[in-house]
Amino acid sequence: MSLINTEIKPFKANAFKDGQFIEVTDASLKGKWSVVVFYPADFTFVCPTELEDLADHYEQFQKLGVEVYGVSTDTHFAHKAWHDTSEAIGKVKYTLIGDPTGAITRNFDVMIEEEGLALRGTFLINPEGQIKLCEIHDNGIGRSASELLRKVKAAQYVAAHPGEVCPAKWQEGDKTLKPSLSLVGKI
Repeated sequence: MSLINTEIKPFKANAFKDGQFIEVTDASLKGKWSVVVFYPADFTFVCPTELEDLADHYEQFQKLGVEVYGVSTDTHFAHKAWHDTSEAIGKVKYTLIGDPTGAITRNFDVMIEEEGLALRGTFLINPEGQIKLCEIHDNGIGRSASELLRKVKAAQYVAAHPGEVCPAKWQEGDKTLKPSLSLVGKI
């Protein structure tokens, strides 16, 4: 079963943001667009490159009204220690959620049970709490924040323009499509 268009499941977790420990719940993700990025573990190799890339693009996500959340099965204490010791992670201004029980990771179907770690999962959640984008990668494959931004813009466009869809490689300002019988076989 696909998670697309399903509502996020209830959760409550401790997180690290702006030098403080905070509580995050499923309600925290509602009322605005949210990106939730799962990664295997703090103090690893590909993970800091991805989180730094997101940090470098965080202001652009904010301009779109999107909040970003990083999630691993580490604790919020480990997130703080990593933030304090890594130059790359020190750039992170978005929320890093601790999921030591794996409950959130399982809710999004990205738990590697035998390792207690998450796959690289990216989820875009609309203001109503529905998952609109879901990408899951093998842990050896890093993600691109600029490509995620493009997809966020496409999802927001489609949400604001019912009856229109964004074709492959769509960029903000490009033409969209209005699916109809007259387009069948003509694209």
